[in-house]
Amino acid sequence: MHFSIPETEVRSDENGSSYVAYNIHVNGVLHCRVRYSQLLGLHEQIKKEYGNNVVPAFPPKKIFTLTPAEVDQRREQLEKYMQAVRQDPILGSSEMFNSFLRKAQQETQQIPTEEVQLEIYLSNGQKVKVNILTSDQTEDVLEAVASKLDLPDELVGYFSLFLVQERADGSCTYVRKLQEFELPYVSITSLHSSDYRIILRKSYWDTAYDSDVMDDRVGLNLLYAQTVSDIDRGWILVNKEQHRQLKSLQEKGSKKEFIRLAQTLKYYGYIKFDPCITDFPEKGCHVIVGAGNNELNFHVKLPNEQMKEGSFKVTRMRCWRVTSSVSSVFDNIECLVCSTQNENTVIICSLSCCLHF
Repeated sequence: MHFSIPETEVRSDENGSSYVAYNIHVNGVLHCRVRYSQLLGLHEQIKKEYGNNVVPAFPPKKIFTLTPAEVDQRREQLEKYMQAVRQDPILGSSEMFNSFLRKAQQETQQIPTEEVQLEIYLSNGQKVKVNILTSDQTEDVLEAVASKLDLPDELVGYFSLFLVQERADGSCTYVRKLQEFELPYVSITSLHSSDYRIILRKSYWDTAYDSDVMDDRVGLNLLYAQTVSDIDRGWILVNKEQHRQLKSLQEKGSKKEFIRLAQTLKYYGYIKFDPCITDFPEKGCHVIVGAGNNELNFHVKLPNEQMKEGSFKVTRMRCWRVTSSVSSVFDNIECLVCSTQNENTVIICSLSCCLHF
């Protein structure tokens, strides 16, 4: 997840006093608004729990009212602080950090804690309605869905909830995987659009885990529905003969055999992101990025209409981001299928290896 604080707002509290709110964005989407004092409180808690030598530097207090330039400087410092905490394997996964973000998200969207019904979609379009609290975190909602489907507890960790955007033509964009620091009901409600939905999907890349999932009836049905959906949307490449074989297996109801054949096909288990425009290898190139099998895959259409393909292993990446060159509600894309991008983007990579076509 990419944390940023791209902007601040001057707001008023219940007493009419004005204060500066720092807007925390996650993958380019507003997650919450917080005051400096709230982040300072979080910092003091983390420091008390984990020690000074672990916690990153925090911008100091100021005695006098900050000038606009000082507010912007503090914004940059707080952004770096949030990024450093999130990237730390201990601090970023701590319940202290995650609960702070969940509470701040709920307060920002002003959604009270109450029982609601939330619709979760399966890959075949079917809906599962679960009764949850608006304050339930992602793990709670996932467990509620699994219980409704009778998915065994030992298989719940093989699946995740994803936020997707549906288009008028029936296609969909995977916005991001819902994280442990957010409240799914609040996340989807805050978008104020019926175009968004939450989908249950497997969350692993290693196809060896498919065997564990297929041993269970519910797991098999979920994996089968996802595989059929990925083939229908063109994420898995299928030639005419393979299509004939798959159709025959479908008609026989041979779900395991269908999945095993699909496992041999190119890009099985990948998620494809929206088309974007890159400045590499030439400016103005259209590229489709796919993530799967521990790699990022690129299909690049050069200005001369020639198609090139390349890939590199995720384990060899030092740092990478895809950022929008225009204003968009989705500014960033992150590895492990966490965000998507619109058509006006620029790829910026810093790699420990070179990507060759």
